[in-house]
Amino acid sequence: MNSIPNDLQTWKRFVKDGVLDESRIRKRIAESWHRCRKAEVNPYLEKGPKVLQQTELDQQSNKHSFFFSTAMPYLEKLLPAIKEMEMMALLIDADGVVLALDGHRRALHEAKRINFVEGACWTETAVGTNAIGTALHISEPVVIQGSEHYSVASHRWNCSAAPIHYEDGSLAGVIDISCPAAHAYPNMLGIAAAIAYAAERELAAKSREKELELLSRFADRASSRVPVVLCNVKQHIIGASLPIQTSIPDWQGRHLYELKERGFTIEKAVTMGDSGTCFYLSEQKKKPAFRFNGVLGQSRQSQAMLKSLERAAAADATVCLSGETGTGKEVAARALHENSDRKHGPFVAVNCGAIPSDLIESELFGYAEGAFTGAKRNGYKGAFQKANHGTLFLDEIGEISHSMQVALLRVLQERKITLIGGTKEIPIDIRVVTATHCDLRELVESGKLREDLFYRLHVFPIRLPPLRERPEDIPALFACFKEKNKWNAELPQEFLETLKVMEWPGNIRELFNVFERLSIIFPDGRLKSRSLPSLLQAAGLPTNHEQAEKDSAASLTLREHIQKNIIISALESTNGNVSKAAEMTGIPRSTFYKRLKKFKVSP
Repeated sequence: MNSIPNDLQTWKRFVKDGVLDESRIRKRIAESWHRCRKAEVNPYLEKGPKVLQQTELDQQSNKHSFFFSTAMPYLEKLLPAIKEMEMMALLIDADGVVLALDGHRRALHEAKRINFVEGACWTETAVGTNAIGTALHISEPVVIQGSEHYSVASHRWNCSAAPIHYEDGSLAGVIDISCPAAHAYPNMLGIAAAIAYAAERELAAKSREKELELLSRFADRASSRVPVVLCNVKQHIIGASLPIQTSIPDWQGRHLYELKERGFTIEKAVTMGDSGTCFYLSEQKKKPAFRFNGVLGQSRQSQAMLKSLERAAAADATVCLSGETGTGKEVAARALHENSDRKHGPFVAVNCGAIPSDLIESELFGYAEGAFTGAKRNGYKGAFQKANHGTLFLDEIGEISHSMQVALLRVLQERKITLIGGTKEIPIDIRVVTATHCDLRELVESGKLREDLFYRLHVFPIRLPPLRERPEDIPALFACFKEKNKWNAELPQEFLETLKVMEWPGNIRELFNVFERLSIIFPDGRLKSRSLPSLLQAAGLPTNHEQAEKDSAASLTLREHIQKNIIISALESTNGNVSKAAEMTGIPRSTFYKRLKKFKVSP
C-alpha cells in the first residue's frame, strides 16, 4: 500500500512533469504553483536562499519604520499565547523580508534550520508557494499546509498569513503564524487575520494623527501666496497654499506628479520629520486654455481623456474616438476641431449609421449635375468638400459597406475625391476624425472592416470612458445640468451615492434624462426633503438597488467577511444610522455606502 499522502503525490507529479490534477488541490495553491513553475523557482530548496546582513536589515527596518513600530506591539501581545501553543509569529514588510519573529524555542530552532529567520526574504519568487509570499501576491489571508508549499524546505510546516494594508489600500506588510506541522492549531488564520485588522486600524489612526500634526506645522505656509504643497510619505498632497487651492480646486489627495502635468515645477523640497515634505513650486507660462464644451470632469479618467484630446488637437493626425453610446463622442470631436489650427474652417459631422447605404456615397462625395435621375441641377457638394480646410467627423464608422471602405481608403491616401458622375479629381484638405462604439480590431478580425483601412483610421485612438468608470464626475455633471436649465436644486448625499454605483448603460445622456425627470417632477428643487425610494421612483430608477452595484464575487474573502461584520455591528449599535455607523468605524461615508451595497446590507 502506498503510504505517500495524496497532496505529496500531487506535488511530486507537478514538479517533475508539470501535470496537475486541480481537483486534488485548492485553487489558490494551484495558481501559486503555476506562478512558481513559470518563475523557475527551485522546488527542491532545503532552506531560504536569501538572508539580509544586519546592516541591510537595519536599512529595511528604517524603510518600513512606520509599519514596524505600529504593528510590532500587536505581535508582542500575541507572543505569550503563541509560545504556549509551540508556534512562532512573524512580522514581514511589503517586500517580503522578515523584520521580526519570536515564539516557542523549539519552533525557532526548526525555523533556523531552513533560514526562516529575521532578514530572510520569504516571497513566492524566493522560496515558492508559502503563506507569506502568497498572501503578499494575492493580498488576501491564506493558509499553506505541508506539501502545499512549493519548496521542500517548508513541507514540514503549517503557516497562516494575513496582509496588512494602509488606509489607501496599498500593502504595508504581513502577519504570519507558523509552526511545525505536528503542532498545527485550527484557528491560526483567524488569529492572524484579527491581528492584521487591528494593526490596519492602528495604522489608519496613526496616519491621521501624523497628517494632523503636519498640517498644524504647515498652517503658516497654507496662507502663502507662493505655490507650495505638503505631501505625505507617498507624495499625496495633504496641504496646499492659496495659489494651488485656486488653480486646482480638487488638489486634496492627488499625487505630486499631477501638479507637474498641470504646469508646475518643483523648485525646492523641505522635509518635515519622517512623514512629510513641503514642495515649493513655480508655475510655467500657461498655454491657451483647452476649450471643451462638455463637462470638465475631475476624475482621473476624464483628465486623461482631456489630455489625450489636447495632444491630438495640436497635431493634424487622424483620430479614432471609441466609446459607448452617450459618452460624448461628438463633443470630443468638436473639441479636437476647435482647439486645432483648423478651428476657423468648417466642422462637418456625418453619422454613417443613420444614412441608408445607397445614399451614403453621394452624401460623402457629392455628385455632378445630371449624375442620375432626380439629381440637383447644379450638382451637390458632399461632406468631403463641405469640410475642406476643416474637420470631417465620421460617426459610427464601423457601419459603412465594403465598397465605401475602398472609396474612403483612397481618399485618405490621395486626399482627392471624384464626384459621382464626374471625371475631374478634386483635391481636399481635411482632417478626419472617426468614432465608433465597436472595437475596430474585432471588426477587422470578423472581416467586417478592411485591415488597411483600420490602420489609416487608428492613427491616434482615444477612448472615452463610460460614466460607471468615473462616478466622481456626477456632481460636476449635475452642476452643469442645473446651470443650463436654471434649476436650483441639491442632490441628497444618499441619492448621490446611489447614482455613483449604478451601471449607466446610456452614460451621460441617461444621467441627464434622470436629472430632467427630477426637474419636471420637483421644479422647486426641494430634493433633500424627499426619501431615497421616492427620488429613485421619480427618476425612473429601480428602488430595490438591483442595478446599484454588481456583486463583485460569488463568495466573500475572509477580509470581506470581517468588513461586512464590522458594518453590521456598527449599524446595530447606531440603530441603522449610516452616518453615525461610518463615523464609529472610521470608514469614509462614501466607502461605507459602497460596502453596504456590495455586501447587500440594509441599514
